[in-house]
Amino acid sequence: MDRHPVRPILRKPGKMTAGPVLVLAIATSTIVVGPLILGFAALASDRSTEVKPAPPGPGWRLIAASTLLYVLAFNLTFFIQELFLVLPKALTPGLRPTLYHNNHSWEGTNPLAALFQGTGASATLLVGLFCLWLLHRPRWRSNGARLFLLWMAYCGCFMALPQVVIGALSPASDLGMAMGYLQLGTSGRLGAALLVLGLMPLLALQLCRPALETANSAEAVAHPRARTRFVLEAVALPALLGSVLVIPFRMPREMLEVALVPLLVILPGIPWIQAGAWRVRKVTARGAATAWPLAYPLVAVVALLLFFQLVLRPGIRFY
Repeated sequence: MDRHPVRPILRKPGKMTAGPVLVLAIATSTIVVGPLILGFAALASDRSTEVKPAPPGPGWRLIAASTLLYVLAFNLTFFIQELFLVLPKALTPGLRPTLYHNNHSWEGTNPLAALFQGTGASATLLVGLFCLWLLHRPRWRSNGARLFLLWMAYCGCFMALPQVVIGALSPASDLGMAMGYLQLGTSGRLGAALLVLGLMPLLALQLCRPALETANSAEAVAHPRARTRFVLEAVALPALLGSVLVIPFRMPREMLEVALVPLLVILPGIPWIQAGAWRVRKVTARGAATAWPLAYPLVAVVALLLFFQLVLRPGIRFY
């Protein structure tokens, strides 16, 4: 009986060839250099000598709501990913999968198992794109769920897309195994990675306006400096705080796996949202983020944590 244990995201790398080095160089530019250039462009374009009054901050209530909703969105997205890694295997002869709070495993063998290692990322990407579409629909513009949709869109896209880059570099990763089943050669893997590295900044910039529209007052997003500050306090800070609060949902597991996944989710997108906030014009402050009492997202986060640790942690067999 073959058993496939909990698998790490990354393996020890072998000798680096020109292709992976190129991907890593472009990834570094995408994550670090690109947002820095866009941010410095904001400084260069702000030549006004007029002293603008300091805008009001987002307030502790919005920061707290954004942090809790990020934690909720991250873990729901991760659950969707693992669930859709398990379901196709459960329907495949010869495979007996088990779902956990931070991973999944399976017993048995079937060639399709490698292909189904890509279904989790595909599902989260579809959820993210659907939530992004909803954010641009008129009926959701003043809805209290808007901030939650923002974080679901973000986590769905940026939990899935970096896995394409990892798959191009690591054949043992989830998408690396799926690429192997599809017989993608070196050029195909690198092409997919480069395409995703170009797509991620575009998706992140699409989230700038929805993020700014969660402001409670027009003054908070009235000019480029105000918009930059608002995103820093209402988006970037909650994402960092939320990444720490995600850790109890993922333990126990190797600390590299516990900390690396949340880091890989925020690094490719949050810097672009932060750097691109100043470019958004004619922002309408809708204040929808604080439409609900804070108790609602807090209870949801605690309930999800209990579900992860009490129900999912022992494992749910899908056979």
